[in-house]
Amino acid sequence: MLRFKAEAGTAQLALEIDGSHFDTVSCAADGSAHIEFAFVPNGKEGLTVLPRSGRDGAALSNMPAHLLPGQAGFAAAPTRPRTLRHVAGGARPVPFGTDVAAPAVSIVVPIFNAPDLVARCLTRVIEHTTGKARLILIDDASSDPAIVPLLARFAGIAGVSVLRNEHNRGFTATANRGIAAAGTDDVVLLNADTEVGPNWLQGLRRAALIESRVATATAVSDNAGAFSVPELEQENPGPAAWSLEASARALWQQAGLAYPQLPTGNGFCMYIRRGVIDAVGALDEVAFPQGYGEENDFCQRAAQAGLIHLIAGNVYVGHARSASFGAQRRASLGAAGMAVLRERWPDYEAEVGRSLHSFARRVLDWRVRRAFAAATRVGPPCARLLWVGADAPRWSDAQVWNLVANDTENELLVDGEVVAANTWQAHDPEPSYRALWDWLQIFAIEALLVSRHGDSVAEILCRLLDIPIFAVTAPFAASAREALTAGIASTRSFKESA
Repeated sequence: MLRFKAEAGTAQLALEIDGSHFDTVSCAADGSAHIEFAFVPNGKEGLTVLPRSGRDGAALSNMPAHLLPGQAGFAAAPTRPRTLRHVAGGARPVPFGTDVAAPAVSIVVPIFNAPDLVARCLTRVIEHTTGKARLILIDDASSDPAIVPLLARFAGIAGVSVLRNEHNRGFTATANRGIAAAGTDDVVLLNADTEVGPNWLQGLRRAALIESRVATATAVSDNAGAFSVPELEQENPGPAAWSLEASARALWQQAGLAYPQLPTGNGFCMYIRRGVIDAVGALDEVAFPQGYGEENDFCQRAAQAGLIHLIAGNVYVGHARSASFGAQRRASLGAAGMAVLRERWPDYEAEVGRSLHSFARRVLDWRVRRAFAAATRVGPPCARLLWVGADAPRWSDAQVWNLVANDTENELLVDGEVVAANTWQAHDPEPSYRALWDWLQIFAIEALLVSRHGDSVAEILCRLLDIPIFAVTAPFAASAREALTAGIASTRSFKESA
């Protein structure tokens, strides 16, 4: 717990951690306030904290205070320079040995008009989706003549199905048609005005599999209401210097795996486990024919069955929002949907209010602020690749992490710095395997590099986690792009014919 004491009569103060706003807290009449930390937001390092009169307000201390987790009082100075790598605090990796790659997934995209946004959405899905997946596109009788030829371009891609409603059925019935067409697959509901980035489906799969009670996992976005980051319920432009892909990779690496919980998901990009659909039914297309409330109702039914809904904070998806309806009609539909939700689930809004400001959610937003603030100082983040052993390739367009044996220690290094270590015991190697399993997730490794394919422990674990494995041989190519382009194309779920 962190305690503060401001002047008596101070109504509130804002806490800045490591140079980024964390939270605003109310003060007692005597000026005292406190924040309870469920875990250390920046991992295992010390914290630099500065109280302010309000967000971006005057500092209430002459200088930041340096705190060391688990120790009372202040440290004289940070123990070592700040780094954005250590985001392990509160991490909930997928349980050891879980086959993340096993569940079949159907990505369901209801479509109505907005051809430019639809084209962008589908192009990004084709580019960034790997693993076992199908893509089900459903045209809800679009009135824009550009939609039919646009979807015809994607119909010939293996794994892509294009369906068309004879008449406009509305978003919810169209989504339900996709859910039915998915058969026994898990389902990702994806709006046609979204833009996915690297690792998006792997991230949702992992969030959905961290425990058996998970019903849904929803991505975060620049513009998705309660799932907007870093500021709730508003549009959040990403860093001007970064593409959506760069911002998505930044969150993949820095947002962490704490998975805040809400009483609902959001159908703009929501993973649903098939067993939940079997248990509680599909979306209610009668009460919510045009959407705006259907996923909230579905999630409340699942919650009544003892299931939970998570935010996959490391999965960042752009969202144009209101492309089909416009802002005014969206507001009208939202109000109508909320009226139904209030009648059916009278505690829903209060539950949302309580969970929106949970500690895990405040940490997520803080990590996003910190990651985006770095865009003014550093270039876009590179993919993190893992090489086991000596003589790792060195590329300027990728960050090659290195797993090496150092006497009895297995060490994970990047740029010569030991990021994590584990003691190897030949008589009981499982703890080291478990450590590597967690490192692959916590440190957001995107691919394993090997000199030749085999059945090493690293390869086995990567296959289970749906991490691609690429063979690269010396002499290495001049860049990761040159070395991996063909391999990346081969791992895509949906391969366009030559």
